[in-house]
Amino acid sequence: MNDTLTLNKLEKLLEMETQIRAEYKPQLEEKDASIAQLSAEKATLETKIAEMEKTVATQLATITELSGKSKDTSSLEQRNRELHNRSENMKEEVASVKSRIKSLQKDLAAERAELAELKKYDPQRLRKNLDASKKKLADKTKAADKLQKSLNQVRSENAELEQKVKDLEAKLEATEAERADQADEGQQAAA
Repeated sequence: MNDTLTLNKLEKLLEMETQIRAEYKPQLEEKDASIAQLSAEKATLETKIAEMEKTVATQLATITELSGKSKDTSSLEQRNRELHNRSENMKEEVASVKSRIKSLQKDLAAERAELAELKKYDPQRLRKNLDASKKKLADKTKAADKLQKSLNQVRSENAELEQKVKDLEAKLEATEAERADQADEGQQAAA
């Protein structure tokens, strides 16, 4: 009876899983789309950071080159300050882009965790488990039937043996009663 209830529960669980999958499929697709978009944004931000770092490196090289060649120290200092300010601005921009990447990575990790949670309810695996449970139940039912037949056979043999014992006891009592009667008659005849 419990096996039947378990099978019914498994079938209901499969139905619920199908309903949940149908209900959350648009959300999963939206999450996949947002994951793809976040990954694309991350790639563009990383290329932008690389370009900015190249620009900073180029500008620093230019500053170094100009400082060696330039005779006018005031113009050099002015350019140096401007480039320094630009590099500081770019560093701040790089830092903000890096923080944005970190937040995007956290969002991506959360989306992946949610997707992994939803993939736990794999209908093929649940069906496979259901089929295996049905097979085990069938095997156990066959074994129980064989045991029941053996039990019934043993009971019938036991009943036959008990009947034989009762018959033999009745014969024994009858023969003992006959012997007692004969002994009493033998005593009366002797008297």
